[in-house]
Amino acid sequence: MNLLYCGDRNIADGVFLSVLSVLEYTEAPLHVYLLTASYEEKCVALGEDFSGRLRRHIEAVRPGSTVTLTDISEIFAAEPPTANQNTRFTPCCMLRLYADLCPELPDRILYLDNDVLCGGDPSALWSMDLEGFELAGVLDRYGSWFFRRRVFCRDYLNSGVLLLNLAEIRKTGLFARCRKRCAEKEMLLPDQSALNKLTTAKKRLDRRYNEQKRTSDTTVFRHFTTFFRFFPRFEAVSVKPWCRERMHGILKDHAFDGILDRYDAIKSNYEKETISYETK
Repeated sequence: MNLLYCGDRNIADGVFLSVLSVLEYTEAPLHVYLLTASYEEKCVALGEDFSGRLRRHIEAVRPGSTVTLTDISEIFAAEPPTANQNTRFTPCCMLRLYADLCPELPDRILYLDNDVLCGGDPSALWSMDLEGFELAGVLDRYGSWFFRRRVFCRDYLNSGVLLLNLAEIRKTGLFARCRKRCAEKEMLLPDQSALNKLTTAKKRLDRRYNEQKRTSDTTVFRHFTTFFRFFPRFEAVSVKPWCRERMHGILKDHAFDGILDRYDAIKSNYEKETISYETK
């Protein structure tokens, strides 16, 4: 199974947790691809220290697995999302739109945001037929009600979990057109909006593959997106899976405690090894 994560060094905790969760529910080797970049002072790329630590762990747990780190700083700087550089989304949030320019990426790959955890067997999703489709995804919890290409059809997908047919995307030039739109037009959710606007062949998936509301027994991927509270006052609430106290207190979600415990132990051991090495 091929997994793609994109971003700067701020995604490290989330990526490690996400990969650990996928390992829980599949026996297949994982081939993890990390697209990263440094850009001005806004983004600092993931380093080999992180990718090496992730590689050592998943190779030990699942022999045959790989981790590939690709720094696309030069590619990104040559074609930045100019119109959206000063939005609340950092430029590196849009790195997935450069995947077609990386020949090392396979033709079929599952993109996951770093705040997505696996809660069930993903094999049915991974083996899904994508012939003739550029990508497959799940309706956005809020956006599908407000952003529609057709009035009576909810078709606005959330971009946090996307099964990508990179072979088709390279053929149609989808990502190239999305990059151009992000460079020229400011948008509320830049890359997600561009993808929804310009994708011509997308497959809609069941919500269990990108559950954005609450974890259930059928959840395959749980995406911890920002949600809105209306009482006692209107507010946007963001709870990320690496924030255990907020997961428990706000979401009442304990489904991933085992994965969080394992990551805490791995991280603690890594920090001890680092301190020991530095004091020698």
